[in-house]
Amino acid sequence: MVEIERKFLVKSNDFKKQAFAQNNIAQGYLSSAPERTVRVRIKGHKGFITIKGISQSGGMSRFEWENEIPLDEAEELLKLCEKGKIEKTRYEIKSGEHIFEVDEFYGENEGLVMAEIELNFEDETFEKPDWLGEEVTNDERYYNAYLSKNPYKDWQK
Repeated sequence: MVEIERKFLVKSNDFKKQAFAQNNIAQGYLSSAPERTVRVRIKGHKGFITIKGISQSGGMSRFEWENEIPLDEAEELLKLCEKGKIEKTRYEIKSGEHIFEVDEFYGENEGLVMAEIELNFEDETFEKPDWLGEEVTNDERYYNAYLSKNPYKDWQK
């Protein structure tokens, strides 16, 4: 139940032609406290609820529990979420033995494109595609819970 992931900015749209899957995602937070975030997500036509603990190891590791829930329940729970909805398209790209999930954000976070890779252990090596940019794993501004309250568009001011 520990998630180990690294996050990167994306420097070009070349990833799109390599994607084997894509889904629209809408999500909100019932709790965005750093010690425990509770997220409701609709991905495609499925609903999910996720609880994440506080980040460890410079933002790379944290407790994560996720369960699929009925779509209609996810839609109702989204109505109860804190202000600040996340809207994005997620692209899945195979790179070596791993899969990168690249999120292209819309709405209040338009212009942000970020890639994540889940690892089995913190110092695991992986292939870095040409379109992968600066690592932002330990920068809390790039957490979705942060983006829901401090949209990317406001950073440009």
